[in-house]
Amino acid sequence: MAHIITDECLACGACADTCPVGAIVMDDAKGIYVINDECVDCGACEDGCPVNAIKEA
Repeated sequence: MAHIITDECLACGACADTCPVGAIVMDDAKGIYVINDECVDCGACEDGCPVNAIKEA
């Protein structure tokens, strides 16, 4: 299942830090995004986000 990072995101990096496969990228030009082809749907990013900005698409 795909995940999206919503506008509520604070760009704190908590989701990227908790992702066990490195599927969340913090990029200065593109912002924070999920590489859905690498995501294993474990939900760690959703649990790690302090503002619940990651949703299943």
